[in-house]
Amino acid sequence: MDRPIGYWLKHLDNLLESAMDQALETVTRREWQVLNAAAQGGGSGPMPFDGVEEAVERLVARGWLSDERLTEAGKAAHAEIAERVGRFRRQVSAGVTPEEYQATVDVLRRMAANLTGPPTS
Repeated sequence: MDRPIGYWLKHLDNLLESAMDQALETVTRREWQVLNAAAQGGGSGPMPFDGVEEAVERLVARGWLSDERLTEAGKAAHAEIAERVGRFRRQVSAGVTPEEYQATVDVLRRMAANLTGPPTS
């Protein structure tokens, strides 16, 4: 029996969460987001999610972040974690063309907009 889209979305979300946690190993998702933003020159300034301040505190305590910039230890940690995240992303998208990926994202975005926009008759 074919499963509806909701089943596959929830199933994939659970698999993504678990696999991402394994890929990150030594940091939380928030810590990774802050670490990655700092590595890209964005610092750890305003970010659109909760838990940033705590993540910054933990990264500072590890010696990976100072004055919203990566320390040498932070750069090394970022490089190692970025490699694991890259492997995770390649595994997730194996066998999916860039066009298929973009089409999937577009369809999901439109479905979400259907539920958040004005109701249709």
